[in-house]
Amino acid sequence: MKNMNLPNKLTIFRAILIIPFVLLLLGNANGWGWFLTIFGGIRAYVDYIALALFIIASLTDMLDGKIARKYNLVTNFGKFMDPLADKLLVCAAMIALVEMGRIPAWIVIIIISREFIISGFRLIASDNHVVIAASYWGKFKTTFQMVMVCLMIANIGQLKLVTDIVMWIALALTLISLIDYLIKNKDILKDTK
Repeated sequence: MKNMNLPNKLTIFRAILIIPFVLLLLGNANGWGWFLTIFGGIRAYVDYIALALFIIASLTDMLDGKIARKYNLVTNFGKFMDPLADKLLVCAAMIALVEMGRIPAWIVIIIISREFIISGFRLIASDNHVVIAASYWGKFKTTFQMVMVCLMIANIGQLKLVTDIVMWIALALTLISLIDYLIKNKDILKDTK
C-alpha cells in the first residue's frame, strides 16, 4: 500500500470499512454483538456509529474520484476497485437491512440485479474497447440509494414516511437507469465479426 496513490488508498479504506460497519449493524440487531459490551454504554448508539461509518465510506467515494481526476491519478486498479467497493458497500448495507426487517428483500434483489446487469454490459463493452460512462440516471440512483440506506439505518419513527418515499424513488431510479443503459448501449450485445 506504500506505493499506492491517495485515491486508491481511499478506495481500499472504503472497502475495509464495510467489515466493522456490518459487524456493528448486524451484531447489535441480532444480539450476537456481545463484543459491544466491551465498550460499555455505547450499545444504544451502535446503529448511529454504523451510520457514521457508512457516511464516511460514502464520502470517500466522492473524494477519491475528485482527487483522481483533478490530479490525473486515474489507475487501472482504481477503475476496477472503486466501483467494486461502492457496490460492496451499498449491497452489504441493503442485505443487512433485509436481515433487520427494514427493507423488503425483493427490492434489494432488483437493485442488486441491476448492478450485475450493468457490470456485465461494462465487461462486454470493455472487451470491445468501448467505455460506458456513468449516466445522470445512474448518479441519481446512487444518491437516492445512499440516502435510503442512511434513513433506514437511523430508523427514526417520525421519518418512516420519508424513508418509504425515498425507497420507492430509489427503486424507480434503479429501473429507469437500467432501461436507460440498455437502450443507449443495446449495440454492445451485437456480435461483431
